[in-house]
Amino acid sequence: MLAVLIFILGLLIGSFLNVCINRIPRDESVSYPPSHCTGCGTRIKPYDLLPVFSYILLKGKCRSCGEKISLKYPLIELLVGFLYMALYIKYGISFELLKFMVLISFIVVIGFIDLETTDVYFKTTLTGSIVGIILLIIGSYLGLGIWEYIYGALLGGGVISLIVILTRGMGWGDAEICFLCGIFLGLKLTLLMLFISFVIGGATGVILIIFKKKSLKDYVAFGPFITLAALFCIYFGESLLGWYFSMF
Repeated sequence: MLAVLIFILGLLIGSFLNVCINRIPRDESVSYPPSHCTGCGTRIKPYDLLPVFSYILLKGKCRSCGEKISLKYPLIELLVGFLYMALYIKYGISFELLKFMVLISFIVVIGFIDLETTDVYFKTTLTGSIVGIILLIIGSYLGLGIWEYIYGALLGGGVISLIVILTRGMGWGDAEICFLCGIFLGLKLTLLMLFISFVIGGATGVILIIFKKKSLKDYVAFGPFITLAALFCIYFGESLLGWYFSMF
């Protein structure tokens, strides 16, 4: 039952994250005006704001004007719902559950915005970093380590910053994302996250070039790869590192 409640919470948070993904690139407030149809401007009634279910009942169309509603909205709601539920299954009711729910919320927003616009917004990464530092301070009072996460943030942000300075092959927004993730993941998982993100990003770039979707001069958003790598580390990172070091 608790897992189901966590899933429903994820659906609700996912609905809000949809608002953030849509409004932040437009420099609009995420709280005002209330949710409305982008086609006719009609304010959406509360009973039409139920995550996933409203989309199904409305058959993917606005009740007022009939404009098609993107399938992206219910998919992101479901994604966050399942990610939250998987966190609960792995970590139970714990500080890690809260911490990673926060991280997932931020990187979902950042990753999707970067995927759609190739931009990373500093106000988003800054807010996430501040929240991460607050949680880090709370964790220190609970007897959890603090320096590993500080080192993780410095490693994540520092490595990408060095790449930006030396090669300009990445953007400062990527450094901000890695700094944010490092606060939540710690040193070891941040190192793993960087490695996995480069592997995924490199493989994707090669595939896009082979199929002539991109050229060597085209920019490819790296934020989504960092997001995928961070998600992998949240759920499987410790197990993978444990297996790797056990071989020695």
